Amino acid sequence: MKILVTGATGKLGSKVVEALLKVIPASDLVVSVRNPEKAEGLRALGVEVRHGNFDQPKTLDSAFSGIDRLLIISTFGDYEIIMRQHTNAVAAAERAQVKFIAYTSVTNASESKFFLASSHRAREEAILKTGIPYSFLRNNWYFENEIGSIQGAMLGAPWVTSAGKGKVGWVLRQDLAEAAANVLTGKGHENTVYELSGKLMTQEKLVSALGDVLGKEVHVQQVDDTIYVDIMKGAGVPEAYLPMLVNTQKGIRDGGLEIESNDLEKILDRPSTPINEALSQIISQISQTGN
Repeated sequence: MKILVTGATGKLGSKVVEALLKVIPASDLVVSVRNPEKAEGLRALGVEVRHGNFDQPKTLDSAFSGIDRLLIISTFGDYEIIMRQHTNAVAAAERAQVKFIAYTSVTNASESKFFLASSHRAREEAILKTGIPYSFLRNNWYFENEIGSIQGAMLGAPWVTSAGKGKVGWVLRQDLAEAAANVLTGKGHENTVYELSGKLMTQEKLVSALGDVLGKEVHVQQVDDTIYVDIMKGAGVPEAYLPMLVNTQKGIRDGGLEIESNDLEKILDRPSTPINEALSQIISQISQTGN
């Protein structure tokens, strides 16, 4: 059985590959990447590296040839661009007669008003139309998305948010990668939708745990969206990123990531990484690399 992971040199894809190599031979794994030279380390391990660019459909035909199970890791950007890229990937999977597609989606994509949901909903629907067995891996919010705020707290800054009492199922990227690997290699995952989330908690709960790990109190500064934007600007956040940050805060405030689920625990056959341990790992990473 041949398993292929797209975006295998990215932050999530590289961790999925790492998890897969713990349970299957390298000879069973194929990766599709835009820049094959960045995957030389994987080639050295015996993984087959193929050139696959979602903007170049012909490359996908050769990349997906002979593949049984495919993980499409969602791309990010302008709606029209990501839909074109995804459509190209799904059409290539259909032409290659791939037998199973797993796709990294977002929380409650079929119903949510969260700003990322509509594009994921459309991408899920594109897969459904093929009739190919699927699994939608609806990932909640990465702990790693909070690295900037965690760095600030380490330096004594308050935790600024306009998310109010909205709850998030923060989860380590590593846990989600392991879950994806388990779905790709396991049985009984055809035509499934998994809400992959850690324990739901508010900003205050997260920051309380962060304070415990850091050994100091971290103040939560709840503001409205306008003040949030002003503070982010003052902190040097590039103008282009501000709409996404504000939409994230609003989406959380409106409950867009607040979905109760134990799907992740079931797929991992263990609880997701506890919050204090997850935060400790991220703080260690920041201390070692500076980001």
